[in-house]
Amino acid sequence: MIEIPYHGSGPYCYAHSLAMMLGSGAPGIGVLETVTGSPFGMQLVGGSLPFFDAFGWDPDLGVEEALDVLGWTAETVSEPDPDAAFARLAECLADGPVLIGPVEMGHLRHQPGMTGPIGADHFLVALAADAESVLAHDPQGYPYARIPRADFAAAWRAETVAYGKPHTLRTNFVRHTVVTDEAAISASLPRAIRRLSGETGAGLPPGSLGNGAAALALATRIEAGCDPDLRGMLIHFAIRVGARRLSDAAVCLRRVGHETAAEIATGQARLVGSLQYDLVVEDDARAAETLRTLAPTYEELRRALTSS
Repeated sequence: MIEIPYHGSGPYCYAHSLAMMLGSGAPGIGVLETVTGSPFGMQLVGGSLPFFDAFGWDPDLGVEEALDVLGWTAETVSEPDPDAAFARLAECLADGPVLIGPVEMGHLRHQPGMTGPIGADHFLVALAADAESVLAHDPQGYPYARIPRADFAAAWRAETVAYGKPHTLRTNFVRHTVVTDEAAISASLPRAIRRLSGETGAGLPPGSLGNGAAALALATRIEAGCDPDLRGMLIHFAIRVGARRLSDAAVCLRRVGHETAAEIATGQARLVGSLQYDLVVEDDARAAETLRTLAPTYEELRRALTSS
């Protein structure tokens, strides 16, 4: 089996947004994604919403954890009042770009097909703002996107996003310590081990499951009848990002000498990636079997990281 790092499009919105903010000091995008902690686990939020990311994790936490291990600080502000939020945004833009998110992607109508909230979180980088619109680099594939103020305001409220606060922005990015990629990867692993152990699910909705239990429950649900919303979420987002971040994590783990863990992460990437075809063509029995094969690998990865 040939193993090379993946390069190509994919939904890495917060990692790409963070890379834009860090500028020349940013590590490679695969390192950034890995040190957010996202690749290390799986969760079924509320027992129904699947994500191939760490149990108890969300991108807001991931951005903060990445900054921590990379030697950066940033100021994070969430203004409840929309007028105060836009005033703060204008003030911050006088000093440079501003990281915005989470926002509700469905309100961003410069993206084709978006007409209203879909419960999808997103991050972008604001470049300018006036009374009519916000100019932003949208890492979904839209540089210098002009977003009408009303659309941006609706997205920024993040009312239909499962985490975070309304009108959140990050600014004043300062690098206080030069940290190598390898040191940052190693520093992120204790959190990864805790999430793989299932210790970090507190605060999630009732019925939420992590790691192997999440994979098994999702297998049962798919086998019993995969509804269109679940299928759409998996094939348009969760599988794509899940397989990519696992592939990136494997590369990073090899860089810091965790060969066994890297092999397990590569195997996970292959399993998650293989779900795409089966779920698109509705071979749900095969997809369920793949998820059952995936389930024990989370404990295997935890043990490999703990013993290395």
